[in-house]
Amino acid sequence: MPDDDAMTFDTRPGSPRRPPRRRPQDESRAVPVRGAAPPRGVRGAASGVRRDDDATREMPRRGAGRPSPSAARARRPAPDDTQRMPVGAARPQRSDGSGPSGPPPQGPRYGGRPPGDGTPAPRRRRRWLKWVLVPLLIVAVWLGALVWAANSAWSNVKKVDALPTSDRPASGKGHNYVLVGSDSRGGLTSEEAKRLGTGGSGIEGQRTDSIMVLHLPDSGSPTLVSLPRDSWVEVPGHRKNKINASYSLGGPKLLIETVEKATDLRIDGYMEIGFGGFAKVVDAVGGVRMCLDKPMKDDKAHIDLPAGCQNLDGKNALGYVRARYSDPLGDLGRVKRQREFLSALMSKVSSPSNLLVPWNLKGVGESGAQGLAVDKDMGPITALKVAWALKNVTSSGQSVQVPVSNPAYPTYAGEAVLWDDTKATALFDALRNDQSPNVQP
Repeated sequence: MPDDDAMTFDTRPGSPRRPPRRRPQDESRAVPVRGAAPPRGVRGAASGVRRDDDATREMPRRGAGRPSPSAARARRPAPDDTQRMPVGAARPQRSDGSGPSGPPPQGPRYGGRPPGDGTPAPRRRRRWLKWVLVPLLIVAVWLGALVWAANSAWSNVKKVDALPTSDRPASGKGHNYVLVGSDSRGGLTSEEAKRLGTGGSGIEGQRTDSIMVLHLPDSGSPTLVSLPRDSWVEVPGHRKNKINASYSLGGPKLLIETVEKATDLRIDGYMEIGFGGFAKVVDAVGGVRMCLDKPMKDDKAHIDLPAGCQNLDGKNALGYVRARYSDPLGDLGRVKRQREFLSALMSKVSSPSNLLVPWNLKGVGESGAQGLAVDKDMGPITALKVAWALKNVTSSGQSVQVPVSNPAYPTYAGEAVLWDDTKATALFDALRNDQSPNVQP
């Protein structure tokens, strides 16, 4: 059998002197597998094969003679187990491009293990966590600051025992709250009392300058009803008198009993603000803008206001809601101004700049808390609901006065305000049933 590595010379006449080189039939390169042993029968140079570390190429040795058939059979190589790569194919490079890389590439493309076989995959940076956690942290800090400011103000509010415990009207629809503006000078220094024109400091007033009932329906708009302070009503445990006398005789609890008996409405809460707290709240929000149809001068209220729209500070605002001797309508004209100003004040207090900025909320809350008193069962959420309802009274609700039949009714206690029983009863029945009252403002 002829040997593949043998060379044949043609010695016939006319043949070329130099024999042509045999063209190799297999132009592939043999790439050795690391760790694989060389074929049996191949021993370096003696086998006629030159080895290279990077690749193995079979080349015949020049001058080798034709071996005998028995020697060729003995020297026949074992089956080749090398991996062959076509000539010109790209070889894996190192990261620096200097040559073949050490370990072969892994993955399905290179015959390695597929992902998910237990080998750790590169961790991706979860940047989205930063964009979620940072805003949440900011919101949490802001909410915590608001809670801190609200609690700081609420802790300074005076709690009083105002709600009766017996002989009360049946509960109707919605909730009713009594709002009182008293002549309390609590929290005022001598200089502040003199500037506001309220008399000596430290005098704990036992009179009411304004009495209102705020009705919050289960559904619908709120209604604010003014009860003139000179209203002639029956005071429980006493004879008939002006309604503000009940406050002087028995404080908030007797006042609530008197209001419940006169209106047949069950009162669910009580809120009172004194002179000092009222003026300080107005100053804390930067004043309240009011428009006057004509000039207003009242020596007893210590005001002298021109006509037109103007910003009232704490001193002028207090005189504006207290003045009655310069008003042709007397106490009835005053309660109308009180409702208008209270709604404007609550709109300013409940603005986003005051409620959503922690330091502004703390300043406004602490200013008002100095002269504020609520019943002991009222919480800060309920107080906020009352303030929000007062803000919406002029925009979506109703601001009315109890119907009156005689504003100068003669009594042993002086002139009083006599209600129109028929219209007043219809008004309070409508509120009890969450219906809109059909009365004039």
